[in-house]
Amino acid sequence: MRKPLFTGSGVAVITPFTSETVDYAALRRLIDFQLQSGTDAIVICGTTGECSTMTDAEQLSAIKFAVDTVAHRVPVVAGAGSNDTAHGCALAAGAANCGADALLMVTPYYNKTSQAGLIAHFTAMAEAGGIPVILYNVPSRTGVNIKPETAKKLSEHPLINGIKEASGNIAQVAQIAAACGDALNIYSGNDDQVLPLLSLGGKGVISVVSNIAPTLVHDCCKAWFDGDAAEARRLQLEMLPLCDAMFCDVNPIPVKYAMNLLGWDAGKCRLPLVEPGDAQKAKIEQALRACGLLQ
Repeated sequence: MRKPLFTGSGVAVITPFTSETVDYAALRRLIDFQLQSGTDAIVICGTTGECSTMTDAEQLSAIKFAVDTVAHRVPVVAGAGSNDTAHGCALAAGAANCGADALLMVTPYYNKTSQAGLIAHFTAMAEAGGIPVILYNVPSRTGVNIKPETAKKLSEHPLINGIKEASGNIAQVAQIAAACGDALNIYSGNDDQVLPLLSLGGKGVISVVSNIAPTLVHDCCKAWFDGDAAEARRLQLEMLPLCDAMFCDVNPIPVKYAMNLLGWDAGKCRLPLVEPGDAQKAKIEQALRACGLLQ
């Protein structure tokens, strides 16, 4: 059995920006809020953290800041993926040197690759980092899908610990679980599918919604692991309006807008991401009010 890096709710934390760089004071407040709310892991510089528009120096600085702020209270998982294997290796080594507990590695995007290429790519980056890896499967963004047989092959590598499954394909998740067993820890990459993945043996979620409702997401996972399936189901269903609202536009546009409404200094998304439209703003505000987060 491969020990999971964390069990429960990991927040895919946003990166608050000033007009020029990372707003570290705001990031500290966000991390402290998450830890006080029971979040089980901090996932820094992932998709929600806008790593694709950060320089390498900014990305590694934000990772180091998160590691120092968390101070070993929970694991810190650092985004360190790339569609350029050499670049990904450099990021992986840099994030490991910053003290990250694990790395989140997305599949190559745009240039894409074959399944054999995925194995070579992830193996090289994992070995460059030298610390545990969570694979990130999000074909809607990258155009590449990690097939169950590829996940099984990758699970044989001692550093590849888990997979963040955001394909939305529950049948595929079941196939990965059947193929890999306890050799690969599965995390939901979709907030509206936390409970289905937990029921297939998943270990938790890497969550966008947790940015605004960390206790709700944490408690959903905790109820499941405590054996209270009815409560876990209730909380998953309670989460659905927020899930819908947080993905009514390209992530992290809605969640940053929501956090600014709630008084957090989230800042703006970097271009090419822009403010949500009026219809999306209304939907986000309605969901926040319905869940009692906004008066």
